[in-house]
Amino acid sequence: MTNSKRGPKFTAIDLGPLAQLDQYTYKYPALPRETDGKVFLNQVLGMTSSEISLNKLPPRTSMPFYHTHRLNEEIYLFLKGVGGFQIDDKILPIREGTVIRVAPEGERCWRNTSETEDLYYVVVQARAGTYEGHTVTDGVGIQKRVRWVAKEPA
Repeated sequence: MTNSKRGPKFTAIDLGPLAQLDQYTYKYPALPRETDGKVFLNQVLGMTSSEISLNKLPPRTSMPFYHTHRLNEEIYLFLKGVGGFQIDDKILPIREGTVIRVAPEGERCWRNTSETEDLYYVVVQARAGTYEGHTVTDGVGIQKRVRWVAKEPA
């Protein structure tokens, strides 16, 4: 990771352009090889509440397996590219701007149907059934004028 910054109340990283996501690899326990273009943010940011990954799937490639989850639902946010997303016996088209939520027990798999373009997407994984209300109500306003000058760079 380049340009990593840490403080007592934050962690920030610069992963670089999406086109360079191949520099990150992940080894799925069930597969004999590493997968290029996948980085789990909880591992690099020290997150404690959810799992988020940035992903790249090359042209004419499919996830090589179906999977479900025991406890977590997943939200897929597609940033660039085209493909198909299979949930149980349904196939949905995906493209830039498509967002899909899958319940833990949903059997899922997806593919990139483009001949030339990579498929970029974010996966957010969180415990199903734990949402307790709109997060705006969790926010606390601070009576302080916003200023960007004379601030110390991180």
